[in-house]
Amino acid sequence: MRNITETVKHLLIINVIFFIATLALGDIVYDLFALHYPSNPKFQYWQPLTHMFMHGNFTHIFFNMFGLYMFGTPIEQMWGRKKFIFFYLSTGFGAAALQLGLYYFQVSGVSDLLSEQGLTGSQIGMFFEKRDISYSIIEQIGRETLRSGLSAYESVMVGASGALYGVLVAFAFLFPNARLMLLFPPIPVKAKVLVPLLILGDLFFGFTSYSIGPIAHFAHVGGAVTGLIMMWYWKKTQFDQNRWN
Repeated sequence: MRNITETVKHLLIINVIFFIATLALGDIVYDLFALHYPSNPKFQYWQPLTHMFMHGNFTHIFFNMFGLYMFGTPIEQMWGRKKFIFFYLSTGFGAAALQLGLYYFQVSGVSDLLSEQGLTGSQIGMFFEKRDISYSIIEQIGRETLRSGLSAYESVMVGASGALYGVLVAFAFLFPNARLMLLFPPIPVKAKVLVPLLILGDLFFGFTSYSIGPIAHFAHVGGAVTGLIMMWYWKKTQFDQNRWN
């Protein structure tokens, strides 16, 4: 078993602290530190950062932290502490940005439809905050359309998965021929094959209704795309040849 690096160790500890606090204090921790939609009253400016350390259950945090340990450790050993944490946080922010962009598209679409029905800005706000709307408008716009906008407005994002997908992309760049063992089926697959397959899987589940559970698939894609852009840029400028510390 490889020795854990300092930054990865500290990230693991922070995630565990947040998880224990969530178990002990419940919804108040979610309200403060999970990422809410920006126009939701529960949104706070620090949430794009803190949501990366929040997790929904033990399985969620276990697999994310195991992935961070397995793939983050060799990357930090190669890059150094400062470059790794910059990359990790950047991909986490990129993941949140893409998912929030999708939510904005859904919320603004419903807002426009409500405006076309003659609702004022305050009435639209009441709909999103208290679900206060007339039956006739529900019939005009459709329940599913309204539900999609409400779901986006009330969304709560937690987890390190977006940043982890960025780490996976970096790992595939740096160690393309490393063989990774799948859980189901238990066969080895090269990193340069497995990581693109994971991203394609998230795209498929994101665009279809076959998702397993409340997973923010486009956050995964956002983290991966951010990581891909950063790795491409660093490779192009040879920036990745220099440690930051």
